Amino acid sequence: MKAFSYVICFTLISNMASAGQLDTLEIFSPSMQKTIRCLVITPDNYSFSGKPYPVVYLLHGWSGNYAGWLSDAPQLRRQVEQYNFIIVCPDGGYDSWYLDSPVDSTVRYDTHIAKEVVGAVDFYYHTIPSPKGRAISGLSMGGHGAVSLAIKHPDVFGAAGSMAGGLDLRPFKKNDWDLQGVLGDPGAYWNFWEENSVVNLLPKLGKAKMPLIIDCGLDDFFLEANRLAHQVLLSMDYPHEYTERPGEHNGAYWGNAVDFQLLFFDKFFNQ
Repeated sequence: MKAFSYVICFTLISNMASAGQLDTLEIFSPSMQKTIRCLVITPDNYSFSGKPYPVVYLLHGWSGNYAGWLSDAPQLRRQVEQYNFIIVCPDGGYDSWYLDSPVDSTVRYDTHIAKEVVGAVDFYYHTIPSPKGRAISGLSMGGHGAVSLAIKHPDVFGAAGSMAGGLDLRPFKKNDWDLQGVLGDPGAYWNFWEENSVVNLLPKLGKAKMPLIIDCGLDDFFLEANRLAHQVLLSMDYPHEYTERPGEHNGAYWGNAVDFQLLFFDKFFNQ
């Protein structure tokens, strides 16, 4: 039996439909001293026998929660059948931006996702426990979180994506979605805003050539941040997929965009 140090409560949501099965993990977070839920979608024929399964982690947006993805993209339950991988939807809190806050020691969602959630999933499920079997993406706040986590933890995630992601935090000092609570007052802690914006983290990818897919709607308020990220990657001569398509910052957009992201990750898993 695998050794695992976290206290985990496992709850199965029974569902007899011919689609992916839904589990809810209740994961005790040692880093934040609280229990946090996580949705896991497995293929209907999921089994501990045979080959282990790749895992796609999907992060929700600001003010959302772990269950939000299933509302915006109910087709996820069919897609785990189509691709034969596991989809995990962690909870990133209301406004954490998936960061370990430099100003609030109670916010440790980088640690929670990269270590606690991944550790729990690998413990309870028949997974490929290496970067070649893990991809991560997300919407809005979760798009920023997914790319940030992948850059900071290349030993955990092997591919990353963003849908309508807030990839540059710096322009939003006023309309800040509670960013000051995570990064501090920009007047006093501007270095934290610079250091934690994905557009400034991208050069750390270096020569890793981690597969990366980014898309954003043409009427999205994060469009310029996505374009900047694209330009940074072009200046690095870094291979990536980048798409702009009609759409706003809403569930209709990322509920459709996720289909392209999952296809991208399936190709990564099967390369």
